[in-house]
Amino acid sequence: MGIATSFQYGGARRITKEKELTEEVFIDIIKKFNDFIGYSPGFIAVIDEQNEDTVIRTVELAKRLGVVCKLNYANASGRQIKPYPISKMYAKYLEVFERGLSDWEFSTKQMISSLANKDTTCPLSRDCDSNIRCLNPDGQYFSCGSFGDDKEFSIDFDKEMQGSAIATPLANSVYLNSLKRDCMICPGFNICNGCKKSVFDLKRLGTASVEEHCANMKQLLPKLQWINTKESYDRNNNDTSSTRPAQSVHLT
Repeated sequence: MGIATSFQYGGARRITKEKELTEEVFIDIIKKFNDFIGYSPGFIAVIDEQNEDTVIRTVELAKRLGVVCKLNYANASGRQIKPYPISKMYAKYLEVFERGLSDWEFSTKQMISSLANKDTTCPLSRDCDSNIRCLNPDGQYFSCGSFGDDKEFSIDFDKEMQGSAIATPLANSVYLNSLKRDCMICPGFNICNGCKKSVFDLKRLGTASVEEHCANMKQLLPKLQWINTKESYDRNNNDTSSTRPAQSVHLT
């Protein structure tokens, strides 16, 4: 079992209501954790419209600390009313890759695994029902924390604890299977439909939002497919060291 933490630029992370968790304080916390526990924890940063310009700065901070960060796009849950567009987030992941920083950002590596049809985890796992459980303070039970915030697709805790088959409400939902029927023949299927919560948020916003997302992602697909080709070449030539920074490339 390990410990991870969270940090992001933009003032959303607080020590108290009045005091911001600054980069300086965060670095000091990580150093003290390493001194007392013996390793430095990775961290999650939530990206939204207010801090989208800090993506590269965040990954560079992870590199300086010698850890892996995980950039999550904001879902429409809790106080977050509008989700951060995942097409914009994938453009950010592409930039992380371009700059040779993917070894220090978890979701970019997940994107690469998804392109190669390899096993993935959140935010690109279509079978998160099988390995994630969240118990809310009110006793409700879910296979996704964000759906728990929405109070959607709950699971019967007592029934599952009594030995029933693992509940898979997300995997069983036809509504969450894809954004639209055309996705089934699109090479970007795994990327756009990897996260059931993202599918839910986009469809809830309406057809216009789905179509806007689709158009934006189709512009990114050539770059995504190029990355898959490059990574496949590197794997076949044994250029897969997890400690080696990714080569910096320029995608046109």
